Amino acid sequence: EAGLAAFGAHAPAYPGAAQRTRNGLVVPYLLYRGRVLRADRDTVGVRAARTERLELDVGFAGNFGSAASGNDARRGMPAIGTLVEFGPRLRWRLGPALGGRLAATVPLRGVFDLSHGFGYRGLSLEPALAWNTRAASFNLAASAGLLFADRRLADTFYGVAPVFATPTRPAYGARAGLVATRLSFSASRQLDRDWLVFGFARVDSVRRAANRTSPLVEAPGGTAVGLGVSWTFARSDRPAKR
Repeated sequence: EAGLAAFGAHAPAYPGAAQRTRNGLVVPYLLYRGRVLRADRDTVGVRAARTERLELDVGFAGNFGSAASGNDARRGMPAIGTLVEFGPRLRWRLGPALGGRLAATVPLRGVFDLSHGFGYRGLSLEPALAWNTRAASFNLAASAGLLFADRRLADTFYGVAPVFATPTRPAYGARAGLVATRLSFSASRQLDRDWLVFGFARVDSVRRAANRTSPLVEAPGGTAVGLGVSWTFARSDRPAKR
């Protein structure tokens, strides 16, 4: 399948930020589910191995950036660019649960800054339990997980180099560890053969995070919401493989 998707989100600039950002994007997309090459709404990449319960793939993910000029806590510091993540993900299908299906996912990905020459920003690990079902013409999903970062990635969000220190923003060296605990919810509905609407909500908490004492952490948690629509204008005559 090929089409166009329009998407908007309202979210904290980063976990623990008091100020929020609004971002929108219109992008073309391609859905292709071959035996090895995979491109779908969940990830883009290569399926390395698959059994009845376990699947290992290598793929991409991404996040919008945040300009420092629009964030009082980071004013005068380098902006957090659009971050692209790449690496392996293990998915373990656990079976039926609460009228749906339960799975565990463990992605380990390198993070690169697309806005600054694809510079390497560190490693992220985000183990989660994910549940999905279909009800009243909606596809529903929920997940609970933990987001971890190595020292380099944590420093991207929470570190304050001495040159950027101010009387109200002391220098701070970030530590590797927990970035946030995360609950996510999403829903989508097929309006007809070609049109799909979708939305999500996410709740993050940094109360037990490794860098909760950073001067750049101003809120104990935050919520993110997003809404979008996609239009499919081309389809293959061959059914996609799961």
